[in-house]
Amino acid sequence: MPVNNHIAARADEIAAWRQDFHRNPELMYDLERTSAAVAEKLRAFGCDEVITGIGRTGVVGIVRGKGDGPLIGLRADMDALPILEKTGAAYASQTPGKMHACGHDGHTAMLLGAARHLAETRAFSGTAVLIFQPAEEGGAGAKAMIDDGLFARFPVREVYGMHNLPGLEVGRFAMRPGGIMASADHIEIVVDGRGAHAARPNQGVDVVLTGAAIVMALQQIVSRNVDPLEAAVVSIAMFHAGEADNVLPPSATLVGTARTLDQGVRVQLRERIRQVAEGVAAAYGATATVSFKEGYPVTSNHADQVAFAAEVASEVAGASEVDAAAPPLMAAEDFAYMLEEKPGAYIFIGNGPSAGLHHPQYDFADAAIPYGASYWVRLVERALPLTA
Repeated sequence: MPVNNHIAARADEIAAWRQDFHRNPELMYDLERTSAAVAEKLRAFGCDEVITGIGRTGVVGIVRGKGDGPLIGLRADMDALPILEKTGAAYASQTPGKMHACGHDGHTAMLLGAARHLAETRAFSGTAVLIFQPAEEGGAGAKAMIDDGLFARFPVREVYGMHNLPGLEVGRFAMRPGGIMASADHIEIVVDGRGAHAARPNQGVDVVLTGAAIVMALQQIVSRNVDPLEAAVVSIAMFHAGEADNVLPPSATLVGTARTLDQGVRVQLRERIRQVAEGVAAAYGATATVSFKEGYPVTSNHADQVAFAAEVASEVAGASEVDAAAPPLMAAEDFAYMLEEKPGAYIFIGNGPSAGLHHPQYDFADAAIPYGASYWVRLVERALPLTA
Protein backbone atom coordinates (compact mmCIF):
# COMPACT_ATOMS: atom_id res chain seq x y z
CA MET A 1 0.00 0.00 0.00
CA PRO A 2 1.67 3.25 -1.09
CA VAL A 3 0.39 6.69 -0.12
CA ASN A 4 -3.36 6.40 0.38
CA ASN A 5 -5.12 7.66 -2.75
CA HIS A 6 -8.05 9.13 -0.85
CA ILE A 7 -5.72 11.06 1.45
CA ALA A 8 -3.56 12.20 -1.48
CA ALA A 9 -6.69 13.52 -3.22
CA ARG A 10 -7.48 15.60 -0.14
CA ALA A 11 -3.94 16.75 0.57
CA ASP A 12 -4.66 20.34 -0.44
CA GLU A 13 -7.57 20.53 1.98
CA ILE A 14 -5.48 19.10 4.81
CA ALA A 15 -2.73 21.58 3.93
CA ALA A 16 -5.29 24.38 4.22
CA TRP A 17 -6.09 23.21 7.76
CA ARG A 18 -2.38 23.22 8.51
CA GLN A 19 -1.94 26.73 7.16
CA ASP A 20 -4.88 27.96 9.22
CA PHE A 21 -3.22 26.57 12.36
CA HIS A 22 0.02 28.19 11.24
CA ARG A 23 -1.67 31.53 10.77
CA ASN A 24 -3.14 31.37 14.28
CA PRO A 25 -0.46 29.98 16.61
CA GLU A 26 -1.09 29.48 20.32
CA LEU A 27 1.35 28.63 23.08
CA MET A 28 1.63 25.94 25.72
CA TYR A 29 -1.78 25.25 27.31
CA ASP A 30 -3.44 28.39 25.93
CA LEU A 31 -4.87 26.57 22.92
CA GLU A 32 -8.50 27.61 23.03
CA ARG A 33 -8.83 28.27 19.29
CA THR A 34 -6.69 25.32 18.21
CA SER A 35 -8.36 22.81 20.52
CA ALA A 36 -11.81 24.03 19.53
CA ALA A 37 -10.97 23.70 15.83
CA VAL A 38 -9.62 20.18 16.33
CA ALA A 39 -12.69 19.11 18.33
CA GLU A 40 -15.06 20.65 15.78
CA LYS A 41 -13.41 18.76 12.93
CA LEU A 42 -13.38 15.47 14.82
CA ARG A 43 -17.12 15.80 15.48
CA ALA A 44 -17.76 16.69 11.83
CA PHE A 45 -15.83 13.60 10.74
CA GLY A 46 -18.19 11.42 12.77
CA CYS A 47 -15.85 10.28 15.52
CA ASP A 48 -17.68 8.15 18.07
CA GLU A 49 -16.51 10.34 20.94
CA VAL A 50 -14.72 13.66 21.19
CA ILE A 51 -13.39 14.50 24.63
CA THR A 52 -11.98 17.92 25.43
CA GLY A 53 -10.21 19.34 28.45
CA ILE A 54 -7.88 16.40 29.14
CA GLY A 55 -4.65 17.92 30.41
CA ARG A 56 -6.40 21.32 30.35
CA THR A 57 -6.65 21.84 26.59
CA GLY A 58 -5.94 18.38 25.20
CA VAL A 59 -8.44 16.72 22.85
CA VAL A 60 -9.09 13.02 22.28
CA GLY A 61 -11.05 11.59 19.38
CA ILE A 62 -12.34 8.02 19.45
CA VAL A 63 -12.97 6.02 16.28
CA ARG A 64 -14.26 2.47 16.66
CA GLY A 65 -13.69 -0.03 13.89
CA LYS A 66 -16.04 -2.58 12.40
CA GLY A 67 -15.06 -5.22 14.91
CA ASP A 68 -13.99 -5.53 18.53
CA GLY A 69 -10.35 -5.27 19.49
CA PRO A 70 -7.78 -3.40 21.55
CA LEU A 71 -7.10 0.33 21.63
CA ILE A 72 -4.19 1.96 19.78
CA GLY A 73 -3.10 5.54 20.56
CA LEU A 74 -1.85 8.05 17.98
CA ARG A 75 -0.51 11.37 19.26
CA ALA A 76 0.03 14.80 17.72
CA ASP A 77 1.18 17.96 19.52
CA MET A 78 -0.61 21.27 18.89
CA ASP A 79 1.33 24.15 20.49
CA ALA A 80 3.52 26.79 18.87
CA LEU A 81 6.61 28.70 20.05
CA PRO A 82 7.31 32.27 21.27
CA ILE A 83 9.29 33.20 18.14
CA LEU A 84 8.87 36.10 15.71
CA GLU A 85 8.19 34.51 12.33
CA LYS A 86 10.32 35.45 9.33
CA THR A 87 9.10 33.04 6.65
CA GLY A 88 7.29 35.61 4.53
CA ALA A 89 4.63 32.98 3.80
CA ALA A 90 1.16 34.10 2.75
CA TYR A 91 -0.16 32.21 5.78
CA ALA A 92 2.48 33.53 8.19
CA SER A 93 1.57 34.04 11.84
CA GLN A 94 -0.88 36.85 12.48
CA THR A 95 0.28 37.05 16.09
CA PRO A 96 3.68 38.78 16.40
CA GLY A 97 6.05 36.86 18.64
CA LYS A 98 4.30 33.52 18.16
CA MET A 99 4.82 30.99 15.38
CA HIS A 100 4.66 27.32 14.52
CA ALA A 101 8.43 26.87 14.31
CA CYS A 102 8.43 23.16 15.16
CA GLY A 103 5.78 21.84 12.77
CA HIS A 104 3.09 21.03 15.29
CA ASP A 105 0.62 22.60 12.87
CA GLY A 106 1.58 19.88 10.40
CA HIS A 107 1.44 17.14 13.02
CA THR A 108 -2.07 18.18 13.99
CA ALA A 109 -3.24 18.41 10.39
CA MET A 110 -1.84 14.99 9.45
CA LEU A 111 -3.57 13.29 12.37
CA LEU A 112 -6.80 15.08 11.51
CA GLY A 113 -6.51 13.85 7.93
CA ALA A 114 -6.04 10.32 9.20
CA ALA A 115 -8.94 10.73 11.63
CA ARG A 116 -11.35 11.62 8.84
CA HIS A 117 -10.30 8.64 6.74
CA LEU A 118 -10.51 6.23 9.67
CA ALA A 119 -13.96 7.51 10.62
CA GLU A 120 -15.16 7.07 7.03
CA THR A 121 -13.73 3.61 6.36
CA ARG A 122 -13.45 1.95 9.79
CA ALA A 123 -11.46 -0.84 8.14
CA PHE A 124 -10.10 -2.21 11.40
CA SER A 125 -11.18 -4.17 14.48
CA GLY A 126 -10.65 -2.22 17.66
CA THR A 127 -10.44 1.44 18.62
CA ALA A 128 -8.23 4.26 17.40
CA VAL A 129 -7.53 6.79 20.15
CA LEU A 130 -6.48 10.08 18.53
CA ILE A 131 -4.56 12.20 21.03
CA PHE A 132 -4.10 15.92 20.37
CA GLN A 133 -1.74 17.19 23.04
CA PRO A 134 -1.00 20.68 24.38
CA ALA A 135 2.23 22.11 25.76
CA GLU A 136 4.93 19.90 24.29
CA GLU A 137 7.23 22.94 24.14
CA GLY A 138 8.37 22.89 27.74
CA GLY A 139 5.04 22.42 29.47
CA ALA A 140 5.01 18.61 29.73
CA GLY A 141 1.55 18.40 28.19
CA ALA A 142 1.93 14.65 27.69
CA LYS A 143 2.38 14.17 31.42
CA ALA A 144 -0.54 16.50 32.13
CA MET A 145 -2.82 14.37 29.95
CA ILE A 146 -1.60 11.17 31.60
CA ASP A 147 -2.06 12.65 35.07
CA ASP A 148 -5.55 13.71 34.01
CA GLY A 149 -6.48 10.10 33.32
CA LEU A 150 -5.69 9.68 29.62
CA PHE A 151 -4.56 6.08 29.80
CA ALA A 152 -6.82 5.19 32.70
CA ARG A 153 -9.81 6.21 30.62
CA PHE A 154 -8.42 4.94 27.33
CA PRO A 155 -6.19 1.93 28.14
CA VAL A 156 -4.34 1.73 24.85
CA ARG A 157 -2.24 -1.33 24.09
CA GLU A 158 0.37 0.80 22.33
CA VAL A 159 0.98 4.47 21.60
CA TYR A 160 2.72 6.09 18.64
CA GLY A 161 4.10 9.55 17.92
CA MET A 162 5.65 11.27 14.90
CA HIS A 163 7.70 14.44 14.36
CA ASN A 164 8.92 16.11 11.21
CA LEU A 165 12.68 16.31 10.67
CA PRO A 166 14.33 19.03 8.55
CA GLY A 167 17.14 17.66 6.42
CA LEU A 168 15.41 14.31 5.92
CA GLU A 169 13.89 14.17 2.44
CA VAL A 170 10.11 14.43 2.10
CA GLY A 171 8.74 10.93 1.69
CA ARG A 172 11.31 9.35 4.00
CA PHE A 173 10.93 8.03 7.55
CA ALA A 174 13.53 7.47 10.27
CA MET A 175 13.38 5.69 13.62
CA ARG A 176 15.40 3.53 16.01
CA PRO A 177 14.81 1.27 19.01
CA GLY A 178 15.87 2.56 22.40
CA GLY A 179 16.74 6.17 23.03
CA ILE A 180 15.79 8.33 20.07
CA MET A 181 15.70 11.69 21.89
CA ALA A 182 17.50 12.79 25.02
CA SER A 183 16.54 13.61 28.56
CA ALA A 184 16.99 17.30 29.40
CA ASP A 185 17.73 18.61 32.89
CA HIS A 186 18.12 22.28 33.82
CA ILE A 187 21.29 23.18 35.75
CA GLU A 188 21.78 26.23 37.96
CA ILE A 189 25.04 26.87 39.82
CA VAL A 190 25.29 29.85 42.17
CA VAL A 191 28.91 30.74 42.99
CA ASP A 192 29.44 32.83 46.13
CA GLY A 193 32.74 34.54 46.91
CA ARG A 194 33.72 37.92 48.24
CA GLY A 195 33.39 41.12 46.28
CA ALA A 196 36.27 43.55 45.88
CA HIS A 197 37.54 46.44 43.80
CA ALA A 198 38.83 45.14 40.49
CA ALA A 199 42.17 46.85 41.21
CA ARG A 200 42.54 44.80 44.42
CA PRO A 201 41.49 41.25 43.52
CA ASN A 202 43.61 39.90 46.37
CA GLN A 203 41.07 41.33 48.82
CA GLY A 204 38.22 39.32 47.36
CA VAL A 205 37.29 35.86 46.12
CA ASP A 206 36.77 36.21 42.37
CA VAL A 207 33.54 34.47 41.35
CA VAL A 208 34.05 35.29 37.67
CA LEU A 209 37.34 33.42 37.64
CA THR A 210 35.81 30.64 39.71
CA GLY A 211 32.79 30.39 37.45
CA ALA A 212 34.98 30.26 34.36
CA ALA A 213 36.99 27.44 35.91
CA ILE A 214 33.78 25.57 36.71
CA VAL A 215 32.58 25.90 33.10
CA MET A 216 35.86 24.50 31.82
CA ALA A 217 35.95 21.67 34.35
CA LEU A 218 32.36 20.62 33.59
CA GLN A 219 33.35 19.90 29.99
CA GLN A 220 35.65 17.14 31.20
CA ILE A 221 32.75 15.15 32.66
CA VAL A 222 31.59 13.85 29.28
CA SER A 223 35.11 13.16 28.00
CA ARG A 224 36.50 11.57 31.17
CA ASN A 225 33.62 10.23 33.29
CA VAL A 226 30.96 9.08 30.83
CA ASP A 227 31.42 5.81 28.94
CA PRO A 228 32.71 6.75 25.46
CA LEU A 229 29.99 4.57 23.93
CA GLU A 230 27.25 6.60 25.63
CA ALA A 231 25.94 9.99 24.50
CA ALA A 232 25.92 12.98 26.84
CA VAL A 233 26.03 16.78 26.67
CA VAL A 234 26.73 19.30 29.43
CA SER A 235 26.34 22.88 28.20
CA ILE A 236 26.49 26.09 30.23
CA ALA A 237 24.53 28.61 28.20
CA MET A 238 24.26 31.58 30.60
CA PHE A 239 26.84 33.22 32.89
CA HIS A 240 25.57 36.18 34.93
CA ALA A 241 27.92 38.20 37.15
CA GLY A 242 28.63 41.80 37.98
CA GLU A 243 27.34 45.20 36.92
CA ALA A 244 30.47 47.37 36.64
CA ASP A 245 33.86 47.00 34.96
CA ASN A 246 35.82 47.91 38.09
CA VAL A 247 34.01 45.78 40.67
CA LEU A 248 34.49 42.08 41.30
CA PRO A 249 30.99 40.85 42.18
CA PRO A 250 30.27 38.72 45.24
CA SER A 251 28.26 36.12 43.34
CA ALA A 252 27.74 34.63 39.88
CA THR A 253 25.10 32.37 38.40
CA LEU A 254 25.70 29.72 35.75
CA VAL A 255 22.74 28.16 33.92
CA GLY A 256 22.77 25.31 31.46
CA THR A 257 21.49 21.90 30.44
CA ALA A 258 22.53 18.26 30.86
CA ARG A 259 21.34 15.74 28.29
CA THR A 260 21.78 12.03 27.69
CA LEU A 261 20.12 8.98 26.16
CA ASP A 262 20.50 6.75 29.22
CA GLN A 263 18.91 7.08 32.65
CA GLY A 264 22.01 5.79 34.41
CA VAL A 265 24.16 8.40 32.69
CA ARG A 266 21.57 11.01 33.60
CA VAL A 267 22.09 10.24 37.30
CA GLN A 268 25.85 10.16 36.80
CA LEU A 269 25.85 13.62 35.19
CA ARG A 270 23.96 15.13 38.11
CA GLU A 271 26.36 13.63 40.64
CA ARG A 272 29.49 14.71 38.80
CA ILE A 273 28.23 18.22 38.01
CA ARG A 274 27.63 18.78 41.71
CA GLN A 275 30.99 17.29 42.72
CA VAL A 276 32.96 19.22 40.11
CA ALA A 277 31.27 22.57 40.77
CA GLU A 278 31.64 22.31 44.54
CA GLY A 279 35.21 21.04 44.33
CA VAL A 280 36.42 23.70 41.89
CA ALA A 281 34.71 26.44 43.87
CA ALA A 282 36.40 25.25 47.07
CA ALA A 283 39.77 25.26 45.33
CA TYR A 284 39.29 28.96 44.55
CA GLY A 285 38.07 29.80 48.03
CA ALA A 286 34.43 30.14 46.94
CA THR A 287 31.32 28.02 47.39
CA ALA A 288 28.98 26.60 44.76
CA THR A 289 25.33 25.75 45.27
CA VAL A 290 24.10 23.40 42.56
CA SER A 291 20.43 22.79 41.78
CA PHE A 292 18.70 20.76 39.10
CA LYS A 293 15.23 20.98 37.60
CA GLU A 294 14.31 17.65 36.11
CA GLY A 295 13.10 18.02 32.54
CA TYR A 296 11.79 15.50 30.05
CA PRO A 297 13.09 11.93 30.39
CA VAL A 298 14.75 9.97 27.61
CA THR A 299 12.37 9.22 24.73
CA SER A 300 12.99 5.49 24.63
CA ASN A 301 11.34 3.49 21.87
CA HIS A 302 10.24 -0.11 22.33
CA ALA A 303 11.92 -2.52 19.92
CA ASP A 304 8.84 -4.46 18.79
CA GLN A 305 6.86 -1.30 18.09
CA VAL A 306 9.75 0.27 16.18
CA ALA A 307 10.01 -2.83 13.99
CA PHE A 308 6.27 -2.62 13.37
CA ALA A 309 6.41 1.11 12.61
CA ALA A 310 9.20 0.46 10.12
CA GLU A 311 7.06 -2.14 8.36
CA VAL A 312 4.15 0.28 8.13
CA ALA A 313 6.32 3.14 6.90
CA SER A 314 7.85 0.83 4.30
CA GLU A 315 4.39 0.03 2.98
CA VAL A 316 3.68 3.75 2.59
CA ALA A 317 7.01 5.02 1.27
CA GLY A 318 8.94 1.92 0.20
CA ALA A 319 11.57 0.04 2.17
CA SER A 320 14.40 2.07 0.67
CA GLU A 321 12.89 5.24 2.14
CA VAL A 322 12.85 3.98 5.75
CA ASP A 323 15.86 4.11 8.08
CA ALA A 324 15.12 1.84 11.03
CA ALA A 325 18.50 2.50 12.69
CA ALA A 326 18.63 6.28 12.49
CA PRO A 327 20.94 8.22 14.80
CA PRO A 328 19.26 9.74 17.87
CA LEU A 329 18.87 13.46 18.54
CA MET A 330 19.98 15.21 21.73
CA ALA A 331 16.87 17.41 21.74
CA ALA A 332 14.10 16.44 24.18
CA GLU A 333 10.47 15.44 23.70
CA ASP A 334 7.67 14.90 26.20
CA PHE A 335 6.24 11.92 24.30
CA ALA A 336 8.82 10.22 26.53
CA TYR A 337 6.22 10.22 29.32
CA MET A 338 3.79 8.25 27.17
CA LEU A 339 6.49 5.72 26.30
CA GLU A 340 7.16 5.27 30.02
CA GLU A 341 3.52 4.27 30.45
CA LYS A 342 2.88 2.23 27.30
CA PRO A 343 4.84 0.35 24.64
CA GLY A 344 5.21 2.40 21.50
CA ALA A 345 7.40 4.13 18.97
CA TYR A 346 8.29 7.72 18.13
CA ILE A 347 9.45 8.26 14.56
CA PHE A 348 10.60 11.04 12.24
CA ILE A 349 9.07 12.04 8.92
CA GLY A 350 11.07 13.99 6.37
CA ASN A 351 10.51 17.74 6.07
CA GLY A 352 13.01 18.27 3.26
CA PRO A 353 15.60 21.08 3.07
CA SER A 354 13.75 23.47 5.37
CA ALA A 355 15.21 25.74 8.02
CA GLY A 356 15.85 23.96 11.28
CA LEU A 357 13.31 23.43 14.02
CA HIS A 358 12.74 26.49 16.25
CA HIS A 359 14.17 28.76 13.54
CA PRO A 360 12.18 31.90 12.55
CA GLN A 361 12.29 30.83 8.89
CA TYR A 362 11.15 27.25 9.50
CA ASP A 363 7.98 26.01 7.82
CA PHE A 364 6.36 22.60 7.74
CA ALA A 365 6.47 20.94 4.30
CA ASP A 366 2.91 20.38 3.11
CA ALA A 367 4.27 17.80 0.65
CA ALA A 368 4.84 15.53 3.67
CA ILE A 369 1.14 15.45 4.59
CA PRO A 370 0.08 12.49 2.37
CA TYR A 371 2.93 10.39 3.75
CA GLY A 372 2.23 11.18 7.39
CA ALA A 373 -1.54 10.80 7.24
CA SER A 374 -1.19 7.56 5.23
CA TYR A 375 1.24 6.22 7.82
CA TRP A 376 -1.29 6.83 10.59
CA VAL A 377 -4.10 5.16 8.68
CA ARG A 378 -2.06 2.13 7.70
CA LEU A 379 -0.67 1.78 11.23
CA VAL A 380 -4.18 1.45 12.64
CA GLU A 381 -5.26 -0.96 9.92
CA ARG A 382 -2.19 -3.16 10.44
CA ALA A 383 -2.25 -3.01 14.25
CA LEU A 384 -5.99 -3.72 14.38
CA PRO A 385 -6.72 -5.97 11.38
CA LEU A 386 -10.29 -6.70 10.44
CA THR A 387 -11.47 -10.06 11.70
CA ALA A 388 -13.53 -12.36 9.53
